[in-house]
Amino acid sequence: MPSPKPQPELSDTDPRAMEVWLAVQRRMSPGDKLAAVLNGAQLVLQMYEMGVRRLHPEASDHEVLLRVAARHLSRELMIRAYGWDPESGKAPENRTAPNHVSQSR
Repeated sequence: MPSPKPQPELSDTDPRAMEVWLAVQRRMSPGDKLAAVLNGAQLVLQMYEMGVRRLHPEASDHEVLLRVAARHLSRELMIRAYGWDPESGKAPENRTAPNHVSQSR
């Protein structure tokens, strides 16, 4: 029995289109490749922000920032770094200032 043919990673892409895309990628400078990656990352963050704003239309810009960050950071780190609990949407009751913030006297 013949072995199965390996499936390409992007099986929904026409092989000719893939060749064009790969040729464009090969001609890009390292700086252009980095810019493309950073632009893609920015797009992802904007999509996260749009999703948060859709789910929480009453949220302030600061709360949107926190909710987007909470998609990438653990609850414990959100509380420690930002003093904000993503599960309740509030500052924890027994919160102490983060290590990088000096306490007021």
